[in-house]
Amino acid sequence: MKHLSKLLVVALLIIGANNLQAQDENNPWQVSFGVNAIDVWPTNDASAAYPTGTLFDEYFNVSDHWNILPSVSYIGVSRYIGDGFSVGARGSLNRIDKLGDVSVDDLSHYAIDGTIKYNILRNTKLDPFIEVGGGYTWVDEIGAGTVNGGIGFNYWFSDNIGVVLQTSYKHAFEDYGVKHFQHLGGINVRFGGTDTDGDGIYDKDDACPEVAGLEAFNGCPDSDGDGIEDGKDSCPNEAGSKEMNGCPDADGDGIADKDDACPNEAGKAELAGCPDADGDGVADKDDQCPNEAGPAENGGCPWPDGDGDGVLDKDDQCPEVAGTVANNGCPEVTEEVQKQLNDYARTILFDTGKSSIKAESTSVMVDIIQILNEYPTAKFTVEGHTDSVGSAKLNQSLSDKRANAVRDFLINEGIGSDRLSAIGYGEEKPIATNNTRAGRAQNRRVEINLIK
Repeated sequence: MKHLSKLLVVALLIIGANNLQAQDENNPWQVSFGVNAIDVWPTNDASAAYPTGTLFDEYFNVSDHWNILPSVSYIGVSRYIGDGFSVGARGSLNRIDKLGDVSVDDLSHYAIDGTIKYNILRNTKLDPFIEVGGGYTWVDEIGAGTVNGGIGFNYWFSDNIGVVLQTSYKHAFEDYGVKHFQHLGGINVRFGGTDTDGDGIYDKDDACPEVAGLEAFNGCPDSDGDGIEDGKDSCPNEAGSKEMNGCPDADGDGIADKDDACPNEAGKAELAGCPDADGDGVADKDDQCPNEAGPAENGGCPWPDGDGDGVLDKDDQCPEVAGTVANNGCPEVTEEVQKQLNDYARTILFDTGKSSIKAESTSVMVDIIQILNEYPTAKFTVEGHTDSVGSAKLNQSLSDKRANAVRDFLINEGIGSDRLSAIGYGEEKPIATNNTRAGRAQNRRVEINLIK
């Protein structure tokens, strides 16, 4: 018997050691074992064949009235069913040598009881309870049914291992039954819960049952220890702040390092966390002129205005020649320039009756070319005119040929062909009378006029 009791104690302790994470709801099963004491004296049983005291009289008189078997003498099992209630069964044995105030010759005592227990405080170390139930008790092979009621408390050293002290009054229905108090002291072991990841939180309450975690996060882990569970942490392996969703922000610019193109320099959100010293909207790392504001399309540098005419080179059709805004940065042909141009053009000399330009007109052509080069985007019409001597048909043809001769000369000297057109008016547009030699000389002319 003694060796069997020792083996039972060892087995139950092993069960408890393997289930060291628990709550009553999670570990529904409980095994209790220990010693019991039978006391018939304070029962106030007037019908007993042996003397008894009044109810609770000498209740703690252990030496005179308690019957104790110095071994494991009871074992119980119960299951938690919710809301603090457990149901169970308990078996006990004893030897009776004190029946009230009478010494007897080691009567055997056996009892089997069903129990309904209510834990008043739950999930606490000190765990008081009340118990009711019924059973059957044999004293020296004479059995009687009993109705039972008791109180006690558990003290839990861990979630699974604890001790229990309990006292119950067991009232026998039959007159020959022995009414008595039964006191219990023993060890409790709770088990039956499942904790797959071994984190102390049972699977039914564990939001991450297969990954060890923290109670604060319902069993989910916080790998980087930043107080944000991995499932809600955008950077689960790098400690960060709640404001950054668990990610670090080394430069403190409000942009998480994982999204920050310049994680060690405070910058702007619209520039992916990079600084912009000149405020031109181009991040310094991409800005070819970081301290001088300029547009992105020019690498963050300001557009140049090489000729200083107020029209940026990118918009300036004449970036190397100062012009006007109205003329897209190119110089405008004024009336004075137009007059000077025609003063030169009217002095161009041709061989008589031909379209060939005389050699002495070369210097005049050079002057014309210089003027045209000063207005690189301006377009002109070279106009040929004659006097009225001869037929109109011949004069028209001659004026066309002379206008084209001047145009061809200018193109050959580098004036763009797209800038020059040629037309002959013959004798249609005289500027003087054709009745005098001087008038006819004025009418034989070439004009170079701006196309507006």
